[in-house]
Amino acid sequence: MMGVINLVNEPDDLEELTYTRCVASVPFGSRYRLIDFALSNMVNSNIENVAVFTQHKYRSLMDHLGSGKEWDLDRKRGGLFILPAVLHETTRILRGDLFQFYSHRDYFYRASEDYVIISRSHIVCNIDFNEVLDYHLSKNADVTVVYKKAEEEEYAKFRRLAVREDGQVTVIEDHSGRLRTDNISMEMYVMSKELLLDMVETCLAQGYDHLVRDGIMKNIDKLGVYGYEHKGHTGLVNTIQSYYKNSMQLLNPKIWRELFFQRNLIYTKVKDEPPARYAENALAKNSLIANGCVIEGKVENSILFRGVKIRKGAYVKNSIILQNCEIEENVIIENAILDKDVFINRGRVLTGDKQAPFIASKTKVI
Repeated sequence: MMGVINLVNEPDDLEELTYTRCVASVPFGSRYRLIDFALSNMVNSNIENVAVFTQHKYRSLMDHLGSGKEWDLDRKRGGLFILPAVLHETTRILRGDLFQFYSHRDYFYRASEDYVIISRSHIVCNIDFNEVLDYHLSKNADVTVVYKKAEEEEYAKFRRLAVREDGQVTVIEDHSGRLRTDNISMEMYVMSKELLLDMVETCLAQGYDHLVRDGIMKNIDKLGVYGYEHKGHTGLVNTIQSYYKNSMQLLNPKIWRELFFQRNLIYTKVKDEPPARYAENALAKNSLIANGCVIEGKVENSILFRGVKIRKGAYVKNSIILQNCEIEENVIIENAILDKDVFINRGRVLTGDKQAPFIASKTKVI
């Protein structure tokens, strides 16, 4: 099986966090980026040929992925391919993912693998794609979609599926649809390479542009589409509320262990920094604190990325603070998300709400 991480037309409502970067490179969980989960799941499933179809704002993503060395994808055969978006010749505008697949069809023709797993980058989970492929083959399916059962996933945007007893999917609806079911699509699709290339050509010839909406949803009665249920923890991160909620869930040891230590490890680009340093009167409880931090104040129920400095008398609660932020003396921060390199002057008070956290964009001085 070969892997495709599809960033074309990826839903993106992460406001300030995606002003300068794409969803795939949004930092998550004190040292990771969102794309690390999709990439690590593929590598852990022995997939040695992975393509990332990018669309825009991918400078930080390229910087993060590099040659793919951290995921053992710097190989002579196969490995990691970063395929940038191609503009349409006549109109010079960006088109949907089918056009991008078609523009890079040589990549698919050259690959020796028979099956393709197509995934998005904003799904936080730890899954073995070999099990999905086995299920796909046992059902003799044309397309297998991975889904999860969720009681209430009110914060993210997602598609819903109607799945029969035997696993066949009869309806797929966008988040604006009226389907009353708790089967939520995880936007991971397994199909044969032959079917994918056929779908790309026929849909484009009919003037369609989107793989899932036009290739799969419109042909659901003609194709054998089956659903594979993922039982483990899953987070869909494509709105600020879902980012905040899924980040805060990492403070639950059960979820943290299941994501990072259960089956396989999640890999990321390693930065060598000293461990976090706690001053004499520092207090930290129920928090994820990355290396390189200096804590002199009080941190509670928060996630701190590398190199964050919390000065004396400062109090941080229920917040996510990205790399190299500096929080001066006697600052109070609650229910906030601070992007990289934010500097907060002494004595400031920043509070948001759990439903609508306060957000500071990159390099802001408050």
